[in-house]
Amino acid sequence: MTRRSAKPGNRIQSPEVGQERLQRYLARAGLGSRRSCETLILEGRVRVNGRVASRLGTKVSPGLDEVTCDGKRVVPSDSLVYLLLHKPAGVLTSLSDPRKRPVIPDLLPQRGLPRLFPVGRLDYQTEGLLLLTNDGALAHALMHPSFEVEKEYVAKVRGCPTPADLARLKAGVVSGGDQLRAVDAAVLTPGVGSAWLKLIVREGRYHEIRRMCDAIHHPVLRLRRVRLGSIVLGKLPKGSWRRISPRELVSLRRLARPKSP
Repeated sequence: MTRRSAKPGNRIQSPEVGQERLQRYLARAGLGSRRSCETLILEGRVRVNGRVASRLGTKVSPGLDEVTCDGKRVVPSDSLVYLLLHKPAGVLTSLSDPRKRPVIPDLLPQRGLPRLFPVGRLDYQTEGLLLLTNDGALAHALMHPSFEVEKEYVAKVRGCPTPADLARLKAGVVSGGDQLRAVDAAVLTPGVGSAWLKLIVREGRYHEIRRMCDAIHHPVLRLRRVRLGSIVLGKLPKGSWRRISPRELVSLRRLARPKSP
């Protein structure tokens, strides 16, 4: 039996086993719901093997066809991995250490996962939310200051900052020649010898929270990151990890889109 040729603009590559509709492929890649992915296709923003695919009947073969959206390659989420790890204090945000200190891979299964990289860093004594992935493009966007992704921390500090101290953090302090500023700063649990603060930043500079608190003379005693963008640490136990849900991945990809001028 003779196999029919695909119509131009509908099937971009010769039929192969494992084809799927383009909108489903895009949704699996975390670009949104199938309905919103259909809109991307109809707007002519999606290309398959270099050609605009603007018809909803288009099918692709994962692993064979190259799909791009707005010029960026799209890979289904099931071939990319996104994990949320609750990093304990005393673990390096690194893949290896010549001094044999505990590192991130020590907390992950030895088999079944590809090589994953941390999105940003938490210093040795800082605990909390750490995103791990092999999606380099998303990792770069989430770390770049221009995307202004919020990071929320809770910090136990020596003494109890006054409203004037908190106002200084929100106005900006200078440390080591850098201007550091909190988007929000509030006392969660006041105390005499120490207090717990909520601090939200967007730039993610080196030891930013610790340097800010040093600048107002309330050094950090304990530090935990509890939120990255819309992803929250929740009740995940220390040293444990879980996979990012499809809904969380969509929200992360929205954060990684360039801001409108």
